[in-house]
Amino acid sequence: MDSNDNSSPESNRSTEPTLEPVTGVKLKVRQIIFGTYTPAGKTFDVVLIFLILSSVIAVMLDSVQSVSPETHRLLRQLEWIFTVLFTIEYAVRLWSAPASIKYARSFYGIIDLLAILPSYLSLLLPGAEYLLVVRALRVLRVFRILKLLSFMDGEQVIRNALINSRHKITVFMVSVGILVVIMGSVIYLIEGEDAGFTSIPTSIYWAIVTLTTVGYGDIVPATPIGKFLASLVMLTGYAIIAVPTGIVTAELTRSQFKQDIQDTQDPDRFCGECGHAGHAPNAKFCDQCGKALPTVEN
Repeated sequence: MDSNDNSSPESNRSTEPTLEPVTGVKLKVRQIIFGTYTPAGKTFDVVLIFLILSSVIAVMLDSVQSVSPETHRLLRQLEWIFTVLFTIEYAVRLWSAPASIKYARSFYGIIDLLAILPSYLSLLLPGAEYLLVVRALRVLRVFRILKLLSFMDGEQVIRNALINSRHKITVFMVSVGILVVIMGSVIYLIEGEDAGFTSIPTSIYWAIVTLTTVGYGDIVPATPIGKFLASLVMLTGYAIIAVPTGIVTAELTRSQFKQDIQDTQDPDRFCGECGHAGHAPNAKFCDQCGKALPTVEN
């Protein structure tokens, strides 16, 4: 056998990604931040959730005009305290993550960055002509609540269900769009401008409001034929509402079933570094921290 044969076990092992062993303070910090299943990790998560919710509440209260100027100043100070804390958290995550670049480009890494970026950008726009932009940047801080997604155990199941059902939902939405265009055009011909249906887009708006059973009542048909058509649209709306619910529910059940199979097939295979469990049977690395998983003996 040729010694340069790439199919040898030694060459195959050399091509597999390896993680640099980490010890000391960096390992402890990683276990606290990414170790959701450790006591210290759980405590860290609880504190972080409290800070996230508190920062969102502070942004909301800061938009209330009746709040006194002293309270506004206090809320601004609290906002900067939250920004500094989240900045430290983001920096520590980058430092302790097994792959810093991979974490920075991940969904949660981007969310963590966006949680602190608006506060610093607002410092670059102090002019009076940019006040509207500054207000928008301050409102963007509310999206820190997206950081809570990382603490939801069933988030992956829901995400997979939505992704798997996207084609069916798209077809359904296109069909509904065609239906409201037809209904809006017909009601425009029946009622006309005298009844408030001044254009086809306005009539389509009425069809959407009626089909979704919202019924604002700002535009209503006056003729018997128009009322009969409105009744049909309302009844159709009740039937249509159940369609996307059934599609997503079926995908949720299928995704949860797959997850339960994985957990049942390999219940004891967990990451020795962060404690995350429920990996796929053929997984080689932890999907939480990236640490190499222990080999399963057959």
